[in-house]
Amino acid sequence: MAGKIFRIALIGLTFALSFTAEGATDYPWAYCCGSARPYPVPALTASYPDSLTPVMINHVGRHGARFPASPKQCNILLSALKSAQAQKTLTPAGMRLLKLTQKVIGRVNGRWGALDSLGMAEQRGIASRMMAAYPELFRESAVNAISSYAPRCIMSMDEFTHQLARMDNKVELNMASGRRFSPLVRFFDSSPLYLEFRKDQSLKAMLDDFIAKTCPYSQLPRILGEEFDYASAKADRRDVALAEYAVLSGLSAMSMQAEITDFLTPQEQNALWSISNMRHYLEHSASVLNDIPAKIAAPLLQDLIATTDGFIAGDKAVAKVMLRFGHAETLMPLLALMRLPGCFYLTNYPETVADHWKDFDIVPMAANLQMILFRAPSGAYYVRIDLNEVPVTLIDGSSTLYLPWTRAREYLRECLL
Repeated sequence: MAGKIFRIALIGLTFALSFTAEGATDYPWAYCCGSARPYPVPALTASYPDSLTPVMINHVGRHGARFPASPKQCNILLSALKSAQAQKTLTPAGMRLLKLTQKVIGRVNGRWGALDSLGMAEQRGIASRMMAAYPELFRESAVNAISSYAPRCIMSMDEFTHQLARMDNKVELNMASGRRFSPLVRFFDSSPLYLEFRKDQSLKAMLDDFIAKTCPYSQLPRILGEEFDYASAKADRRDVALAEYAVLSGLSAMSMQAEITDFLTPQEQNALWSISNMRHYLEHSASVLNDIPAKIAAPLLQDLIATTDGFIAGDKAVAKVMLRFGHAETLMPLLALMRLPGCFYLTNYPETVADHWKDFDIVPMAANLQMILFRAPSGAYYVRIDLNEVPVTLIDGSSTLYLPWTRAREYLRECLL
């Protein structure tokens, strides 16, 4: 890979000492929901030159909006709030948060991590816009779709493909899911190299240091009370602060509303989001710590290249529309490996990460990458890359959206080195 990432001696120390409060951001709460942000529907569908004819789409998508992945954060927050209630220190805002947390648990009703109605609608919307923009790719054609074994991914695939069938019942749908597709869409828990990386103590030390310098606690007395006894409640301030953020940031993905400023100031919202964002950045993107989180997406990138080549070569096993459904942890490594704008950022200064690498832009719910292949009258092939249905440049420093496939393939192969 041109400009390979190398481990830097004492990088953990450099990274830790460089943090200052000057890196504070001022994003609205809708963005501070981070990767739990509902899908930002594009205002316009991208057009393409009349001289080009779309012939194929390679699509990699995240599942749609879902319920919280597990009850862990709700339980941490609920335990602290009930302890404050028992200690008679719970504030009126704390009582409102207690009721809200109980409402979240009731709304989930045991369906932790499941796709919700908003997530289903997100997938149907993306499918509808894809077919409307490229109807010629679906006329009496086959669509090949695979998904992770996770139920929310399977349901996302079902919603997407069934919407295609609703719009054109002559579309032939070939769908499959299961663990055999993990090397393509769930490599983050099947790659031995990555699993070993997650054990690296320098990763934990770097994140812990960032949290220690960033995590706000000023909000806790406003809900638990000034006299709350953490020791007798067996509650950890850091855990409670992060749990409160996790519960509140997941509300919009469940189509639930709350007055967030009842619980968090804009400064606290941004600080807590930056911690979640940093965790995603260090664990699932390329950084100066290591490039393994990006490199594990190599099989998926190889598949995108191979299927595009196969289609051009006339391989009948390759459909005009190739769909893959995975997770945020599928897309973050892939986009970093491809070095797409805003998805790849190397720095020794952690306070700058939140300005340049933003999970709410990269992997909102139902996030997707589309590689759209076009043919020119000359017979030459061109490719355009869309991130969340918005065209982006593939090669840094270039303003060209439509690259000859030969040049794009060369670049993508360099990314694999």
